Amino acid sequence: MRLLLVEDDQLLGESMVTSLTRHGYTVDWVQLGEGVVTTLKNENVMAVILDLTLPDCDGLDLLRKIRKAGHSLPVLILTARDDIDDRVKGLDGGADDYLTKPFALAELLARLRVLVRRISGNTESDIEIGPLKICLANTQVSYNGKEVKLTNIEFKLLITFVTKIGRVLSKEHLQQALHGWDDMASDNAIEVHIYNLRKKIDSNLIKNIRGVGYLIEK
Repeated sequence: MRLLLVEDDQLLGESMVTSLTRHGYTVDWVQLGEGVVTTLKNENVMAVILDLTLPDCDGLDLLRKIRKAGHSLPVLILTARDDIDDRVKGLDGGADDYLTKPFALAELLARLRVLVRRISGNTESDIEIGPLKICLANTQVSYNGKEVKLTNIEFKLLITFVTKIGRVLSKEHLQQALHGWDDMASDNAIEVHIYNLRKKIDSNLIKNIRGVGYLIEK
């Protein structure tokens, strides 16, 4: 799952990128609100973690701009503002969740898992698609009751598909989801990862729409 982190604190931002990447997320990090709306228009971001106190704008104003621009992706506010009024304004302004600083990484990860489940249309703690079961809490995958060992990249790729279930995803979309603004892998690398997922789970799991991309059907 690819996240956009909008956070001006250098140490916190670096720590969050490291921790979230370790837990299977692809994180693009910006320290200013300027350009965020344009980034969301041009990049395949699945969710936003938004600080409210930014050097160049108020986070609530930025949140309203995001919603006004038609972006419906989940937004999790992460801020030191802990007054009830601030929480109400954030949630009424279009946020999906609100977490105050300081926070525990475990709680942030739990809240992100809720957003992943919501995006994929699941309300249970695990994501289930037929015989495929994905436990987000411990990144375990099973198929027909048997555990499937996936690499970090393979797990991220699988989550990208299930959060876009039924939609055809181009190689470019998949590359962005896996690598963000980092150096992206070649088309061949994406094909290799898809081949490995099919081999480990089911050869018919990921459909190839020739000339367009790939999908997991509902």
